[in-house]
This record gives sequence, C-alpha cells and structure tokens, in this order.
Amino acid sequence: MSQFKWGIIGTGGIARAFATDIALLGDHVVAAVGSRSLEKAESFIKSVPGAKAYGSYDALLNDSHIDAIYVATPHPSHKENVIATLNAGKPVLCEKPFAVNAAEAKEMVAAAKANNVALMEAMWARFLPHYAKIREIVASGVLGQLTTIHADHGQRLADQNIARLVEPSLAGGALLDLGIYPISFAHMILGVPQSITSTAVFTDKGVDAQSSMIFDYSNGAQAVLNTTMIVQTPCTAVIAGLNGYLEVNRTFYNPTSMRLTLFDGTITDYPSDYKGHGLREQAVEFARVVKSGAKESPILTWADTIAIMEIMDTVRSQIGLKYPFEN
Repeated sequence: MSQFKWGIIGTGGIARAFATDIALLGDHVVAAVGSRSLEKAESFIKSVPGAKAYGSYDALLNDSHIDAIYVATPHPSHKENVIATLNAGKPVLCEKPFAVNAAEAKEMVAAAKANNVALMEAMWARFLPHYAKIREIVASGVLGQLTTIHADHGQRLADQNIARLVEPSLAGGALLDLGIYPISFAHMILGVPQSITSTAVFTDKGVDAQSSMIFDYSNGAQAVLNTTMIVQTPCTAVIAGLNGYLEVNRTFYNPTSMRLTLFDGTITDYPSDYKGHGLREQAVEFARVVKSGAKESPILTWADTIAIMEIMDTVRSQIGLKYPFEN
C-alpha cells in the first residue's frame, strides 16, 4: 500500500494534533516538517518516526517526495504560506480559519486555479462521520421545514495568556478561532444568510472576547450563534424543524453522540464510538481529492470557504473588529 506523504508547515499545537491523528491511518504518514527554526522542527519530529526536519518553509516545499502540505501556522500567515506552497505546485490543506478575511481567501483560491493545484480548508469538523450523518438526516426531510439552529462554542481561554488569541497583530479574538465552528455549522445546514445581526464584548487589547450573532434566512429560518473565549459553554448544537429536532451533544464539532426527537414522540439515539481526535478525516478526503485529479472537495468547496469568510467579514464589520495589518 503506497503511503500519502504529508509535509507540515508550522510546529504548534494543532500541527502536533494533526500528526498524532494521522498516525492512526495506515496509508498516510507525516514525512517532513518545516519551521523557520530548525531547532523547532527537529524537536517536533522526535515524536514523528521517519520524518525530516527543515529549517525553512522553502526547503520543505522543495522536497519532491511530499504529496501535500498541511499549513498549521497562525491565521495571518495562511495567505503567504498557502500561495507559496501552491506556486511550488504542491496541494494544500490549510488550517481554519482559511484566511483572515474573504479578500485573502479569494487570492488563495485564485492561486490554486492559476497553478491547477488542489486546495482545501481544514475545517476538520465538516469531514467527521457524525457531520455526514447530520447532513443525511437533514437531507432526508425527517425534521420537516427547518426553522431554527442554535450553536455555541465557548472556552475559557482569554485569561490563559495565549498570544494568538489575544493579540490583534495575530488576528486574535473569539470569532476567527472559535466562532468559525458554529458559523460553518449553520452554513452547512442553511447556507448563506439573507441578513446578519451581531454584537460583541471586547478585551482591553481590542479583540472580541465574546460575539453573538443572529442569521436570518430567506425561507424564514434563523440561526442563533454564540462564541466566547471568556468562559466554557456547553458547546452543543440544535437543528429544529416543524417535525422535530436534532441535538448534537458536547462538543458538537468533535466526534460526539446525537439524539433525534420527533414531534410524534419518536426518539433515535446516535451514539459515538469514534477513536482519536478526528483531524485525520479531512486528510483522508483531501488525499482522495488529490489522487482523483480534482482540485476541491464537494464536502467543503472553495465557494463554501469564501462564503463563510464573507459571513465573518460582515460580523466583524458590524462589531467593529479590524486588525492592524488589514488595509
């Protein structure tokens, strides 16, 4: 069995989690890691058998044995790292949020088109088995006309001194890091909202500590979403229709259990026996895309990713969140 060889740009926590989860796959391997510091790259591969360490991103991109690159750097670096990788002719799986804003996302997609290379946002939740089941349940029509989505994502992080979350120069705040989960969830079910109403609470450094949103859709449905990095919240999601509702348990964006409750009293439980973190499912799908010769995944298309970034741009405009490096 030929192995799909991954290179990773970045050596932070999400890169480590990705490498750990990839190890559960028999036909995928992390073959190399690139960092701006050779010391950091060498430290990273101590727990990744057989991987090479590179002290620059360019050195990694010049490795002809790599099948695809996973970009796991901080948000503001995504555009530069992704476009450099695409220009090198290598397929890219880019950590979420895909970019800081929709303009950057469009530039990245344009580079994928220009180089004829596959590109996908690493919104890993979209590729999990229970998300596939959610899409199946919704498509079946068992819930009837959909009217309401509730979803929250809150973690106590603001007081943990994590630079990428609190610094404006690193595109910090709850919205981009945490809020993308409920936003992407709502988009998966109801698409692009007709109108958006947002409000936020800010940190003393000027990034959003908590943001709340109401999305209104042309069919009369609403999504009520909240994200916060001040406190831990249940991190659950509900999809409700005229005939019943689907509850996705904590944490809705991780492999988890669900319960379908219908208006006639019928209850169906969907337990979870998933092993591992879940980051490997996006890798499996991206490898399929690359091997097939396609350039994007039908599960999360370029248009989907850009639409989600445009939604987040609207929210940021309404709450007054702009980063110092944005024009």
